[in-house]
Amino acid sequence: MAFDGTWKIDRNENYGKFMEKLGINVVKRKLGAHDNLKLTITQEGNKFTIKESSNFRTLEVVFDLGVSFDYRMADGTELKGSWTQEGNKLVGKFKRVDNGKELNTTQEIIGGELVQVSCKKTITISQRQK
Repeated sequence: MAFDGTWKIDRNENYGKFMEKLGINVVKRKLGAHDNLKLTITQEGNKFTIKESSNFRTLEVVFDLGVSFDYRMADGTELKGSWTQEGNKLVGKFKRVDNGKELNTTQEIIGGELVQVSCKKTITISQRQK
């Protein structure tokens, strides 16, 4: 599938505002801006496995499209939600467990880059060649 591969953060826009909107405190926002995230994505049918690796943690997330699951962000923020596929986009709809704030995000491949847009925050992740 198009999302398969290893991806590394290349650049982001409005990251601090995105984290602030989610209610993440200023210290955690500053740390999060330097997490050096790398994703390895594999897809088999509707099942995705995403291995996250950053300066702060390594985590494997396995989910099926359209099925709700629990996810913990690097700062400990707990989310519940799901991913669906709409054409060439992955669409994520999540809510914070503690305060109900929503996180809606999309991911798509544009010009060989994995682009994620979350609450008006754009992160471009270029595919890293092996």
